[in-house]
Amino acid sequence: MSREKEKMLTGKPYQASDELIFTERQRARDLTFQINSLHPRNIDQRNQLFRALLGHAGNHFHIESPFYCDYGYNISVGENFYANYHCTILDCAPVTIGDNVFFGPNISLYAAGHPIHHDPRNAAFEYAFPITIGHSVWMGGGCIVNPGITIGDNCVIGAGSVVTRDIPSNVIAVGNPCRVLRPVTDEDRQFYFKKLKF
Repeated sequence: MSREKEKMLTGKPYQASDELIFTERQRARDLTFQINSLHPRNIDQRNQLFRALLGHAGNHFHIESPFYCDYGYNISVGENFYANYHCTILDCAPVTIGDNVFFGPNISLYAAGHPIHHDPRNAAFEYAFPITIGHSVWMGGGCIVNPGITIGDNCVIGAGSVVTRDIPSNVIAVGNPCRVLRPVTDEDRQFYFKKLKF
């Protein structure tokens, strides 16, 4: 492991021009290019490529093409994960996604960031902080999650939200910046199924 990669994985400022880091990004580009070029009926081949790309994937998952990421090996997805079109994960730090998580289209998880002050930014320094998404989370289309964020279990994140702070479990959160709107309640269980029991 190079010194810059070690810094990347431990939340310290690093330079992504490092040879090893660059080579690993190119590997991810190669795999995502193959994935995104496949005929949509080649599901088994696509899943094999995803297993080669991702650090961990549950037995059952489905990720629509196109999909983009920086490295792949820092991404862990649980059982029954579904991501709609144009999912982008900048996984310079670990990105952990729980079981039964559903992503709408155009979801972006950004573990990577750049310094606020222009001097270190112009010197090509970056940083990365982990992102964690709990179990049974539904994220509406167009959501953005910033570095270092944790979203708790059983949450709904409204479409177009920009998540800039941690979201606790069992809530509906919306907006830019994303804020808790209200708890998820037992009444929500029957909202779309008035005559059914769950």
